[in-house]
Amino acid sequence: MTKFVATSCYHCGLPVAEDNNFTSLMAGAEQAFCCFACQTVCETIHNAGLESFYLKTPQDESLAPPPELSSELDSYDLDDIQADYVDSLGDTRTIDLLVEGIHCAACVWLIEHALAKQEAVISAQVNLTTKRLHLHWDNRISALSALLKALGKIGYAAIPFDKEIAEGALARQHRGLLYRMAFAGFAMMNLMWITIALYSGADEGEFKNWFHWISFIIATPTLFYAGYPFLRNALLGLRHRYLTMDLPIAIGAMTTYSYSSYVTFTGSVVGHVYFDTVVNFLFIILVGRYLEAISKKNALSATTRLLELQPKLATIVVDGQAQVVPIRSVNIADTVLVKPGEQIPVDGVIIEGQSAVDESMLTGESLPVVKTVGDHVVAGSINREGAFSVEVRHVLRNTALAKIVALMEKAQASKAPVQCTADKVVPWFVVITLSLSAITFIYWNQFGFEQALLAATSVLIITCPCAFGLATPMSVAVATGVGADRGILIKHGAALESLSKITHFVFDKTGTLTEGQLKLITIKPLAKLSEQDLLKLAASVEFQSEHSLAKAILIEANEKKLELMPVTHFISSPGQGVEAECNGKQVQIGTIVWLKNSGVEFNSGWEKEVLTLESQGTSCIFMCIEQQLVGLFGFADKLRDDAVDMILNLQKQGIKTTVLSGDRLSVVKAITKGLGSIDRYAEVLPKDKAEAIQRLQQQGDLVAMVGDGVNDAPALIQADVGISLASATDVSIESADIILSYNELYKVSDAQQLARRTLLTVKQNIVLSIGYNVLMIPLAMMALVNPLIAALTMPISSLLVIANAARIRQLFKDT
Repeated sequence: MTKFVATSCYHCGLPVAEDNNFTSLMAGAEQAFCCFACQTVCETIHNAGLESFYLKTPQDESLAPPPELSSELDSYDLDDIQADYVDSLGDTRTIDLLVEGIHCAACVWLIEHALAKQEAVISAQVNLTTKRLHLHWDNRISALSALLKALGKIGYAAIPFDKEIAEGALARQHRGLLYRMAFAGFAMMNLMWITIALYSGADEGEFKNWFHWISFIIATPTLFYAGYPFLRNALLGLRHRYLTMDLPIAIGAMTTYSYSSYVTFTGSVVGHVYFDTVVNFLFIILVGRYLEAISKKNALSATTRLLELQPKLATIVVDGQAQVVPIRSVNIADTVLVKPGEQIPVDGVIIEGQSAVDESMLTGESLPVVKTVGDHVVAGSINREGAFSVEVRHVLRNTALAKIVALMEKAQASKAPVQCTADKVVPWFVVITLSLSAITFIYWNQFGFEQALLAATSVLIITCPCAFGLATPMSVAVATGVGADRGILIKHGAALESLSKITHFVFDKTGTLTEGQLKLITIKPLAKLSEQDLLKLAASVEFQSEHSLAKAILIEANEKKLELMPVTHFISSPGQGVEAECNGKQVQIGTIVWLKNSGVEFNSGWEKEVLTLESQGTSCIFMCIEQQLVGLFGFADKLRDDAVDMILNLQKQGIKTTVLSGDRLSVVKAITKGLGSIDRYAEVLPKDKAEAIQRLQQQGDLVAMVGDGVNDAPALIQADVGISLASATDVSIESADIILSYNELYKVSDAQQLARRTLLTVKQNIVLSIGYNVLMIPLAMMALVNPLIAALTMPISSLLVIANAARIRQLFKDT
């Protein structure tokens, strides 16, 4: 039989066998290890210069021996396999990995620093809560399997993240907690009968010692099985010189158990046993933690609901035959058949058939939208009526639904500034708890050892920073779920905190305050070309542009079925115009200012006509061929229906509002005349938009920028909070902190209300958690609360915080 010595493994803390020969020179001393894997991992960590890992702060989880690596790591290098997990199959790739072996913040530090030393790794970010690694690497330098093996060398096994696997791991954790809780509950019920017998007079009879021994036999396995997580984390926390919140619980349980065991073994006629107290408060604490875990899961249900929208099967059509396959087997350009009542499994374009599709999960529109050939459909939406065929454009993690879920998960894992402050305070709770418990014991010991023991134990159990630690992350997590339900996608918690304090909102005009559906209403030839010739040439040049004016020209050309001409040397000047060569001639289309700066001459007559059009809200641009004016184009746009109410609502709150536009001032004034005392800045170039935001910030304003389009990206980045509408281009969305996925402007006001409600809830939770400790600790120190009551109240504080955070959903629903 293998014997274990007192020495624990230098890496994982497990006992070291007496006949063990796994030792190595570490930190100037001979260190022992429980196995070859721990020794190898530790040597790798030290050789990489990362030995400070062992000095970093562990949280509530312990280290463990290194997990075994999968024998199929090399298969993850295949593009066919990676296609299901990476963002693209280019030279640089991004993947989410589920990492086994992450236990604490030190693990996060070690993984990120170890991978940073790998030449191929561009970035590596670990989420401690979800045990996931977001890895961005250069596939030309190193294969994915090599990086996974590098992780294995420092003690972590990683595989591509799969929702089903992750849910299975979470279910196992809950199941383990439930088993320990059930064991403690069974022991508590049996001890209850013994306690009743002792309190009924058996403690003075001849069977007193027998009852004590039976209590000891029941309490011992309960303490070391049901209480194992507390004891393990407390010991390993001490080993790493960190006082975890499991330490007071462990000290309270072990002290009470040890004293009761002493009375039992010595047969003392003076002392009493408190095995029932140990078992009871372990059971209640486990119940509290289980309820806390379930409450967290329910509070974060918005993400789960979105994940459930992704169908797991799809019907693909191959050679005219329909066959049902797993969604992972669907490829780009496949044809998917969607029958009535089914959820659409992919993002794509309808190539045959038509139907009414419910897209409320993405657009917020409650009425089904009629979709015909050529229209786009998104995964997760529901086909209400006829059948249709879809050509696949995006699957799995690249669908709009998956991107929304990814944004929510990123926000829920992020930390708001107020949370960072809370995190610094939490570790001091343990020191304060131990100190107060010692003072309590010393004071009450003069009145009796047992009374001092119970009072000190009550202080140890009742003091809990868990509620304080949950105050911010639970509120942010619930808020991101509520926001997602309303089409407000929040990328990180800091954006919520900043948005609640915004004093100045800046809006882009075209596509943000206005509908962005510019219509070409005027074409005026200024030379020999006809209107049709002007339109054909303009559409050919503007074909490569993303600007809303270009789209309006192309729509008009398509309606007139004009055939475009080939162009070369296309150049776009953001906010000013475009130029290209067509039929060997240079063609320029843009604003008066830009064309004048290019050397084009304008006569006063045309400028007067432009002013007349602009005073009516018509935006004008000109076309030149070889520096000669040949035509004028006029465009009309109108304010969004909700723009006036939204701006006036912000102004009533005392918030300043500004509109920035690349358009002429006369056009801006004409279109925004119903917006009250809004500040207007016209003919602002993209780079000038960012500078305008910066000037407002220098004046002491906290600025939120609401934009739509590539031109707004610099300003969105410069602002304290960048808000982008879902109609925006990919660049604009990447630059934003908050995305309004329903493409509705009044959601700006909703987002700010949600941010303020969230910050208020965070403050309420902090007051709740501090108030609980301020009230209960003195009661425990005065011996007015016994360990059982202490165990009952400790999880209640966390549950109150979770419940208060969950109220955000109901309170915001009522606004």
